[in-house]
Amino acid sequence: MDETLAHLNALRARQQRVAMATLVGTRGTTPKKEGAKMWVGEGGQILGSVTIGGCVDARVVAEAESVLRDGGARLVSMTLGDEDAWEMGLTCGGTVDVLVERVDFRDGDAAVAAYELASRELAAGRPVVIAARLEGGGRLVVREDGGTALSLGDPALDAAASAVAARLLRSGGGSRVVPVAANARETDVFFELHAPPLTMVIVGATHLAMPLARLATDVGLRTVVVDPRERFATRDRFPDADELRVGMASELVASLPLGPATLVVLVAHDYKIELPVLRVALRSGAAYVGVLGSRRRGAALRALLAEELAPEELARIHLPAGLDIGAQSVPEIALSILAEAIAVARGRRGASLSALGGRAAT
Repeated sequence: MDETLAHLNALRARQQRVAMATLVGTRGTTPKKEGAKMWVGEGGQILGSVTIGGCVDARVVAEAESVLRDGGARLVSMTLGDEDAWEMGLTCGGTVDVLVERVDFRDGDAAVAAYELASRELAAGRPVVIAARLEGGGRLVVREDGGTALSLGDPALDAAASAVAARLLRSGGGSRVVPVAANARETDVFFELHAPPLTMVIVGATHLAMPLARLATDVGLRTVVVDPRERFATRDRFPDADELRVGMASELVASLPLGPATLVVLVAHDYKIELPVLRVALRSGAAYVGVLGSRRRGAALRALLAEELAPEELARIHLPAGLDIGAQSVPEIALSILAEAIAVARGRRGASLSALGGRAAT
């Protein structure tokens, strides 16, 4: 979403209108997922890609130029041949469906309005769905709380699409085209799910926290480092962290939006810091709560919290935090914690892919 808005803003500053190409369907092996975008300006400027270059993107550019001239929107299906796929590092080809639309910055365009509305939801830590008709235009924004904005041009279709979007928001599935039944007929609608990025909240600006924050940043997570000690939570030690927060750890953690996109990792190794934070984190909607320590230490922490927290809340603690990868060094321990946190957030078991037949579990 940040990239989409960045491209929109960059083009709006010097273009009156652009063509927006959105990858809405894939079959077989393709290099990008549904929701990937390419932008083509009237002066020929190109931003983004629906594959990673080659004949498919070239065809999309040609279609975009036609849409800029003639208006309207068109759905284009293209096959990525095996030879083209091999050049991109894929073993075989696939088919892609691309929706190409004209976006006019002068006329309060629905697509621009939809992405701006969605960006505000994401900034507040809430997922959002943008629904678009493959034929007929229009945009519908569906929020996590069920509220909607804009329209697909038909109240009955809006209501039916809102129900589909609500299911998508609950399941956390990817973007996709769904035939939506309304007014005794089906309309193909592309549901584009935007979720806030995973955020790792690291409590304790320790020696282990440094590689953990660095690795989390490298894989695209937002990182927040919390510590009551100002001399530890410094930019010199955490140059890449998105936020450094100094103060009472439990209060700082409680002030954060601890939802399904939040991973809380406690590496302070200090009961005075950990116990108050755990009381907050385990009662929140955080996807993962992990604590550095031994099994003996874990039993002690659970015993101290047993009178205050329900059994199901205590069961959420991952202690010792991390996957069993035989970690020996501090960076390896950080890697094992990061891997477990992401696996839990994504509903995975952290099993070997070879044990799953060479593919991720579904």
